[in-house]
Amino acid sequence: MSDQLRFGLIGTGWIGRFHAESLAGRVRGATLVAVADPNLEAAQSIGAPRSYADPADLIADPAVDAVAISSPAATHTELVVAAARAGKHVFCEKPMALTLDDADRAIGAAADAGVALQVGFNRRFATDFATVHAAITAGTIGTPQMLRSLTRDPGISAEVAARVKPWTIFNETLIHDFDTLCWLNPGARVTEVYAQADALIHPQFADAGFLDTSVVQMRFDNGAFAIAEASFQAVYGYDVRGEIFGSNGVLLAGREPAQAGRLNTELFHDAYVAQFAHFVDSVRAGTTPSVTGHDARVALEIALAAAQSVRTGAPVTLAGVPA
Repeated sequence: MSDQLRFGLIGTGWIGRFHAESLAGRVRGATLVAVADPNLEAAQSIGAPRSYADPADLIADPAVDAVAISSPAATHTELVVAAARAGKHVFCEKPMALTLDDADRAIGAAADAGVALQVGFNRRFATDFATVHAAITAGTIGTPQMLRSLTRDPGISAEVAARVKPWTIFNETLIHDFDTLCWLNPGARVTEVYAQADALIHPQFADAGFLDTSVVQMRFDNGAFAIAEASFQAVYGYDVRGEIFGSNGVLLAGREPAQAGRLNTELFHDAYVAQFAHFVDSVRAGTTPSVTGHDARVALEIALAAAQSVRTGAPVTLAGVPA
């Protein structure tokens, strides 16, 4: 391995482009050597030394030490498996998978290959959220009893809403909140999920399965209650916050609405960079990243239960401890 961990990036959407900029110039110990996207011109526009239309060619490139996956969610599992089998370390944007079986395949492939696998739950690397986590772990507020996490996007056009796949609000938006709530209640696991969701912003797409507003209630095995909520249209800006109420106090994370950012990358710029710095350090040290494939599976199990709850109108009991 060279002095720099050499990354190949798959996917050049808005987050892929931001990751490309970070890997090329913001992350110490990392360099961007290749980009792949089915739109070859989009891949070439990043300006990496090599560009590919086929991700398989990037994965096979001997100059690539690690693969960063920021392609559409449905492609993640197969790319994780292919990269791991090729001996590449893997950073994968959330969700790592869309079914528990696929999550298990991805985790197994990385374990069999002995490569690092980290999933992009960037809130864990935001200073305010990390400070809250450290305080909870230190026992500052006692035992968590009620937790709340919210994600509100600045807006979604009708054109974009028409293309959003069913259950995206759980699989790709609230999955951040599910991970955050589990992380902020250390050692506990979710046992029951009850979700309500609707298309309040673009009701014309409700019959196609589009959901833009949701509230999810969870119960943990240590007795704590949690609420996760999401909206695709906060007119005042991108809004992410958390609150943890414990037996001895309360902790808050996130900006007040008046300070909300207009872009995800504005609100979490440093956290996006820090997660890659952690990944590089983990690979260099031969240690397991702090955000694992197992963490991704836990959050996915909650997301799938939320979707089932909406379908049935009833709470869902999670079956067994996640593998």
